[in-house]
Amino acid sequence: MELNSYQQQAFDYQRPNIEKFSKRNWFWIIFYLLWIIAGGYALYLQIAKGHGVTGMRDNVVWGLFIVNFIFFIGLSYAGAIIAGLLHLFKVPWGKPIVRIAQMMTIISVIVGPVFILLCVGRFDRLHHLFFYPRIQSPMTWDVMAVLTFFVGAVLFFYMAIIKDLAVYRDANLKIPKWRQKIYNILALGYRGAASQKRHLLISQNLLALIMIPLSIIVASILSWIFGMTLRPGWHSTIFGPYFVVGALYSGCGVLIVAMWVYRRMYKLDKYFTDKHFVYLGYIMLALAAGYGYFTFSEYFTHWFGSEKWDSELIHKLFSPGEYGWWTLFANLFGILLPILIVAIPATRKVNLITAAAFIMVIAMWIKRYLIIVPTLETTLLPMQDTRTEYVKYAATWPEWVLTGAGIATFFLFFTLVSKYVTVVPVSGLEEAEPHFTHHPHHQPAPKKEEVNPA
Repeated sequence: MELNSYQQQAFDYQRPNIEKFSKRNWFWIIFYLLWIIAGGYALYLQIAKGHGVTGMRDNVVWGLFIVNFIFFIGLSYAGAIIAGLLHLFKVPWGKPIVRIAQMMTIISVIVGPVFILLCVGRFDRLHHLFFYPRIQSPMTWDVMAVLTFFVGAVLFFYMAIIKDLAVYRDANLKIPKWRQKIYNILALGYRGAASQKRHLLISQNLLALIMIPLSIIVASILSWIFGMTLRPGWHSTIFGPYFVVGALYSGCGVLIVAMWVYRRMYKLDKYFTDKHFVYLGYIMLALAAGYGYFTFSEYFTHWFGSEKWDSELIHKLFSPGEYGWWTLFANLFGILLPILIVAIPATRKVNLITAAAFIMVIAMWIKRYLIIVPTLETTLLPMQDTRTEYVKYAATWPEWVLTGAGIATFFLFFTLVSKYVTVVPVSGLEEAEPHFTHHPHHQPAPKKEEVNPA
């Protein structure tokens, strides 16, 4: 594999990151593993003692687990759409961040469905979901959609890293022999021949064209699980685009935060420049405006319609004694704050955009909570002589520990993947691209005609 001077420079700069694990890497890996072990113990208690150790009861049958599922699976759909669009439209400034978006897609589609399994009371009957499915159930549609999406996401990511795997194979990295063999096998004999490039590009284009509409479809199917019920707050025709825009919005925020973390950890300032943050900030602003419109439409139509069940739900969402403060936080910091930070030139800075994105991601998680729990607490039939804990939901410590374990797994995968492939795709930088880097210490790359062997 031959690289131009700019690609060689990018590879040499990131080479130490995949050759060794630093003490800081090991510290975080051990920290995440401890969280996962604690989550394993909480799962054991849930299996041994039943769902009574959670806050889920007859009314509120879904809690933190479904909130986490919707959140993580939404990140996966967002990563696929963003990566697919950047690839198809050949956006020059988007080349360094495509890999992070693809990593987010793969990791989220692995972590998210695990939370669905945590809601299953009988693991010994899990195979019934595949052997005896009810095709008329939206839950079955979602299982088939997520599995299809997972296969597509793996292929999309793999096709994107084949060139880089060939670079690692030929670079004489200071790594164990087993890793070198894996790179050699996974590179599939890629040598950069014209026919190989053509076939690989066609495959990537086709997968990108498939993954974008597939992400929209599976996100819509997830929304139909809610929209096809007759519960207040869920029975809505707008939930399809609402979920798609919400997934893209939160995914854009996570992408900004991940880019900032990698930039600080691996000193990738010359590749993740201020311009990348500003451009993603513009995208975040547009998505915030769209998501804010859908949110206002939902609240306003339910309030103005004055149906009894919808009115009860709206009262819960806006009453300070119920969920009013959480609703205020979700809308103020999840929608208005990012718009203001990006729209005002004086605050359009890297750290402020990242901080707004981080707060927005938290607010979007809370928004998912507000979609699920208040609706389930709003009973359709009058209930008498029922204990409060059977109507009101309060998450227990096993649920919080398992949530933390899921987040730790998410971070652990991000840490490990970045130690086996370069965060910035080396072969993806097909042109010397110093024109879109605004970092003050960045030196212009030599001309493309200077070619060095990998």
